[in-house]
Amino acid sequence: MKIPNGIPLALILCFFPVAALAGMAPMQIVMAVAAALAVFSACFALFATGVMGGGDAKLLTATALWFGLNSSLVEYLVLVAFAGGLLTLIILVLRWRADMILAIGLRLPHSLVGAKKVPYALAIAAGGILSWSHSPLFTLLMQPAL
Repeated sequence: MKIPNGIPLALILCFFPVAALAGMAPMQIVMAVAAALAVFSACFALFATGVMGGGDAKLLTATALWFGLNSSLVEYLVLVAFAGGLLTLIILVLRWRADMILAIGLRLPHSLVGAKKVPYALAIAAGGILSWSHSPLFTLLMQPAL
C-alpha cells in the first residue's frame, strides 16, 4: 500500500529524454509540464482533505506528464476513475465476504482485508495501460522513421 518515491521520480526524469528523442516539440513539453502541474494541484487538494494518499498523488502527477494537456489526459483520468471504481467494488466485496473466503481455505492479504484504504496505484496503472496508445508521445514514438 505504499508507492516508493523512486517510481514517480523515475517517471518524471525519464520523460524529458524520451520526449526529446521522440522529437516532441518544446511547446508540447511545456504543455505536458502544465498538465502535470494541473493534476498535482487537484491531487494536492484531495491529499490535503484526506481523500487521496500522497503516493497516489505523486504517481498521478508523474503520469500526467506523459499524456500532456490534451484529450488523452482526460481519457486517462476517466479510465483511472473507472478502474478505481471497479477496484473499490471488488475490494468491498472481498472484505464483505472475507470470512467465507478464508473459511474455504483461500488466503487474503491482511493489508487488503484489514485496511480501510484501496491500493489505487493499480487503477492508475490500468488507466495508463488502457489509454497510453492515445497519448501524443506514443504517437510520436510510433511514427515510421524517414
